[in-house]
Amino acid sequence: MITDYHAKYYAHELSKRCSSDSMEKFAGTLMDAQVDLNPHQVEAALFAFKSPLSNGAILADEVGLGKTIEAGLVLSQKWAEGKRRMMIIVPASLRKQWSQELADKFFLPSHILEAKTYNAAIKAGKANPFEHTEILICSYPFAARHAEELMLVPWDLVVLDEAHRLRNVYKTQNKTARALRTALTNVPKVLLTATPLQNSLMELYGLVSFIDEYAFGDEKSFKQQYSRISSDAQFESLKNRLKPLCHRTLRRQVLEYVKYTNRQPITQEFWPSQEEQDLYDMVSDYLQRPELCALPSSQRKLMTLVMRKLLASSTFAIAGALDSLVNKLHRQLRENQKLVQKLESIEEDFELLDEYEDEYGIEEEQEPLTKDDIAAIEKEIDDLSVFRDLAVSISENAKGLALLEALESGFAKAKELGAEHKAIIFTESRRTQNYLVELLSERGYGDKLVLFNGSNSDDKSKSIYKNWVEEHSGSDRVTGSRTADMRAALVDYFKDEAQIMIATEAAAEGINLQFCSLVVNYDLPWNPQRIEQRIGRCHRYGQQYDVVVINFLNKANAADQRVYELLDEKFSLFSGVFGASDEVLGAIESGIDFEKRIVEIYQTCREPQQIDLQFEELQVELDDQINEAMDSTRQKLLENFDAEVHDKLKVNLQESKSYLDKYGQLLWQLTQHGLRDLADFGEKSAAAETRANQHRFTLNQLPAEATPSIPLGVYSLTGGSSGAEAEDSHIYRVGHPLAQYLIDQLGGQQLASSHLVFDYSNHPQQSQSLEPLVGESGELALYKLSINGSDSEDHLVFIGNTDAGEALSQEQMQRLFNLDSQLEQSDIAVHDFQSDYESRKAELLGDVEGRYASFFEQEMDKLDNWADDKRKGLKGNLKDFDSQINELKKFARGAKNLPEKLAYQRRTQKLEKQRDEAWREYDQQAKEIETKKEGLLDTIEGKLKMDIEDQCLFTIKWGLI
Repeated sequence: MITDYHAKYYAHELSKRCSSDSMEKFAGTLMDAQVDLNPHQVEAALFAFKSPLSNGAILADEVGLGKTIEAGLVLSQKWAEGKRRMMIIVPASLRKQWSQELADKFFLPSHILEAKTYNAAIKAGKANPFEHTEILICSYPFAARHAEELMLVPWDLVVLDEAHRLRNVYKTQNKTARALRTALTNVPKVLLTATPLQNSLMELYGLVSFIDEYAFGDEKSFKQQYSRISSDAQFESLKNRLKPLCHRTLRRQVLEYVKYTNRQPITQEFWPSQEEQDLYDMVSDYLQRPELCALPSSQRKLMTLVMRKLLASSTFAIAGALDSLVNKLHRQLRENQKLVQKLESIEEDFELLDEYEDEYGIEEEQEPLTKDDIAAIEKEIDDLSVFRDLAVSISENAKGLALLEALESGFAKAKELGAEHKAIIFTESRRTQNYLVELLSERGYGDKLVLFNGSNSDDKSKSIYKNWVEEHSGSDRVTGSRTADMRAALVDYFKDEAQIMIATEAAAEGINLQFCSLVVNYDLPWNPQRIEQRIGRCHRYGQQYDVVVINFLNKANAADQRVYELLDEKFSLFSGVFGASDEVLGAIESGIDFEKRIVEIYQTCREPQQIDLQFEELQVELDDQINEAMDSTRQKLLENFDAEVHDKLKVNLQESKSYLDKYGQLLWQLTQHGLRDLADFGEKSAAAETRANQHRFTLNQLPAEATPSIPLGVYSLTGGSSGAEAEDSHIYRVGHPLAQYLIDQLGGQQLASSHLVFDYSNHPQQSQSLEPLVGESGELALYKLSINGSDSEDHLVFIGNTDAGEALSQEQMQRLFNLDSQLEQSDIAVHDFQSDYESRKAELLGDVEGRYASFFEQEMDKLDNWADDKRKGLKGNLKDFDSQINELKKFARGAKNLPEKLAYQRRTQKLEKQRDEAWREYDQQAKEIETKKEGLLDTIEGKLKMDIEDQCLFTIKWGLI
């Protein structure tokens, strides 16, 4: 058994602050997180704020290596330090996914801030909705629109995902990026992007300037130095300046830790029936008409895209859309009739109505339709009704029948690969989803299906949700959010019960389906990023089998075939180990723009020859965007040698696991001691002696002063692994309110000097450092040295010796407290170790000051480079003037007559005056640069000041048996 002295030591060990460059810093965070430990992610998280003077970093690991996890570790660490002003800025489509990841993997609360929640907060009296106690998540456009409010919040950390959107911040037309850079100046930032460099080195300049405006001088001086890198010295210079700011790991560098499976494509071809083809042709011709009553110009592009998607999905999907358009036009005619009747009745009573409307400057918001308008609408209604009736009359789709064949071949392939018979079928239409349910139910899959869409309002989903909540009632699996719990319930049902999930795009975000290895793109998006997102639900870390990807191809449609070729060959989405490359996906910036380009081809081309020509032009455009010439530059600047990375990752893995095991054991023993009369503790399985996540206990009664919100019931201690989640229990971790209560209570108790006898004879493990002390006795003290500053840290310092006067090592005293012990006597006199502690304290402070000196030197180098850049930029201006003056003098010498010579002379004198003025400006700005540098040094000096506190936690007399 352990004593209160053990518990106090453990509590301070679990809650101590570590230096920013220490692997131990993330031990508690890793233990709290439900993520599998990958050393490259720990390395990236440490890198993000390795120096207390850092303004942040670019984490640029290749796609699939878990940049979200890396950012989550940093967010968790800040949260554990009590920081609450944090925000994540992401593309709008990723907001829910981020919220879910934070909750599921890191137990971090988040709040999505959008127009609706923002307005609700304002209405509720909130002065600034960006002031929040949870981690805020918002989109790029939303954050930019509210830039002024962002500036009012003293942010602890801002994470920007898909940060390549900020690459062109140095360009004046990039308003969103510039607004955010201004709003977040001097804010600690982490930028996440797999493609920090795509087409130009200026993109790196843009991203780096977003983090730290003093990393480089200005745009002009950067161009002068690095726009044309022609020597190794230039590469080395730029790489050294990027090194403290940009971190990149490649997939091939982590294959030892992260196992990837392959993608295996199957193309399911089909020929539509004559009726289906007729319907396609008629609707396609309709969409190509110059003017449409049902699709006003403001909505034309969007609605055309939607209609074409539904047309390609199923006759059931397009039938519903056509019926909606018919009803819309009928409604327009009815509203027009009401308007005409209303106006006629007023004009009959007051004939000067038109004249008065002109005098008052009133324009009728809704003009009555003309006879031609009405005729056009009626004609369009007739056409749409014909299309709709044809669509409704088609009861069977060739594509649907092809699905049955595709599932058979897909399941056969899965069996061959050893995978389970599970498939996720993606469609872009709810009506198509319903059709597929009916079709597959008729073919014997009825009780093996589960739906996933935006509402999940069908009876089966409701029943699954109800049963799931009842099953997990009282555990941390139930979050209380119906949306989150519904998603979890449906995924669990798919994993445990169903064979096929039929999903709309809602399932492409934020759910993990590593247990499924068959992806069916029944409707294939035109947006490559969406396809990658879909396949990535299954083809991700943790997938044990090759993932089979089935795509449907309409053999009667030339444009569909060219789209598929482009997605397959140019984007490499469907085969290989890694899917679409970062460079290719990053090149298109926004998949939505790419979709618009595809729609344009469908809209303007009728003949196969036209279609081929347009797709060839699109191919050329993509080749221009995907600049392969930058590959070698990217490698030289951003990638380290494999051996160097490999060795570092290996050390990280060993250290991280060691800290995790240590912290797990400390928390478990602390909890057993603190709750010994209030909880029942189960035995840990022998097969996992060192794995903390095997520990479980049942809390029967709350400690007297604990918050009433802490639930009773079964708890499972996590061990930093997503596989450790216990479905029937509360997840116990360092950050849990119960653990925090115990750490505060046991760490804060006042302990008198006592005599402890440690039991080595019954300890299951041997310790070479303790062997010589068996039978000995002595005294020791535990001190806590706290260094408060920019990089606050705590050190637990043991000082002790034997009765014979031999000093004990730190390791010996730490290992003593790994042993059970008995309290022999309290309130005894113990030797004063203060002078020995002061010597050890001086050593520790010397180490810290040495580390601070290296941080200072790094910052000094940066400021010196910045100042040199600024001076080079100013000298560049002077050089330009000299060149122009020399050119004019040359022209003057070659002039044929006096007027020409005089004209050149006047222009030369004017430029010389400007040059002299530029020299004066150079002198002035050079002084200003030094003044600014001096001010920055004062700021750095302030950040590096240390406030020292120390206390003696306890003193004891010890014996070892």
